[in-house]
Amino acid sequence: MPKSTNSVAAKARRKKVIKQAKGYYGRRKNVHTVAKNAVEKGLQYAYEGRKQKKRNFRSLWVQRINAAAREYGMSYSVFMGKVAEKGIKLNRKVLADLALNNPEAFKAIVDAVK
Repeated sequence: MPKSTNSVAAKARRKKVIKQAKGYYGRRKNVHTVAKNAVEKGLQYAYEGRKQKKRNFRSLWVQRINAAAREYGMSYSVFMGKVAEKGIKLNRKVLADLALNNPEAFKAIVDAVK
């Protein structure tokens, strides 16, 4: 009985990895074993990066809200405490956007919580 191989599927798997390694430098882009390691590591970094992105944006929003609140004589923590106390249901993303792009609306919120 002749030996059976699965070369079609194996080649497709390798081709998929090489395609993901497009743009990499040196042998990382065209040697399967090297490309596989590089792609796997890249996917790990991408996963972690998606988590870091959320952290970084929240940090940016906090900084923007803090800067805008201090213009009206309030710290970030005092402002957010009063916002929660008054039951204003705006999240940090929206508050930061208002502080940056619509200062008069942000001032109205500050006046409402004072």
